[in-house]
Amino acid sequence: MEHTLRERSRQGSALVLYGVVTNATLAVIKVFGGAWGHSNALLADGLESSLDVVSSVLIWGALVYAGKPPDAEHPYGHGKLESLAAVVGAIFLLGAGTSVAVHSGMDLWAMHENRSSMPMPQPWTLIVLAVAIGAKEVLFRILMQAGRRIGSTAMQADAWHHRSDVITSLAAFFGISIALVGGSKWQGADNWAALFSCAIILRNGFGMLRQGVGEVIDEQVSPALAGQILEIACAVPDVSSAEKCRVRKSGLTLIADLHVRVPGHLTVHRGHEISHEVKDRLMDAGLHLSDVTVHLEPDGEVEES
Repeated sequence: MEHTLRERSRQGSALVLYGVVTNATLAVIKVFGGAWGHSNALLADGLESSLDVVSSVLIWGALVYAGKPPDAEHPYGHGKLESLAAVVGAIFLLGAGTSVAVHSGMDLWAMHENRSSMPMPQPWTLIVLAVAIGAKEVLFRILMQAGRRIGSTAMQADAWHHRSDVITSLAAFFGISIALVGGSKWQGADNWAALFSCAIILRNGFGMLRQGVGEVIDEQVSPALAGQILEIACAVPDVSSAEKCRVRKSGLTLIADLHVRVPGHLTVHRGHEISHEVKDRLMDAGLHLSDVTVHLEPDGEVEES
């Protein structure tokens, strides 16, 4: 289990680090492209990507730390830091969405006050945006798929950072296109599109924040998984029934405890064997469980001697 946890942590951190390098490169290109190409939407998109770099670095560090095995001071492992990183990543996502919304609103107000002083964006900025959209969508799909595979909420939050960049870049692309075709009369189209995309970004940010906070406070994992655990436990010989299954997420792994009922006449030694067999079957079931606590209860009344 320890080897599997380290391997999943290594894979996740490597992908996040690759995203950091790509994000930093695109952020520099978009910032300079927005400044030279007179595109405020592209400039704002680049600044948002710069914030994503900071968030991704934090998530990368958390994934590396979460892969450490349990020790004397952390008997349940170090996985909670991964959940905390997901919360931080969601907060950064909310901050980036709010920042773009405020920036777009200020640009619209400035154009309303003095439209003639605002230069038109350069057509080549569309090429920069097209490259950024393609690269970010690929990163989103890779990180989201890997995050779901290894069970990392922080990686999924980081993936949504890339998808939010795709949304804002698409909005800027269509807005700049409309402005170039329609002239100064439609110059604010990219900002209106950016405001619309911010609503989507904020919605995803709140969803990831809720999931991350739920993991930090040990929210119960899905009832379907609990039912699967109870079904596996009931398949063990001499187990009459299983109930009271509680499952919580700790970083890249899950921790479960449940009650199993066995015939009351069994010896303590046999009960001990049953509890170990239940735990072993669950640990080998591919459910990403790092620990299982089994409570034995007698099934029916125990006959008095």
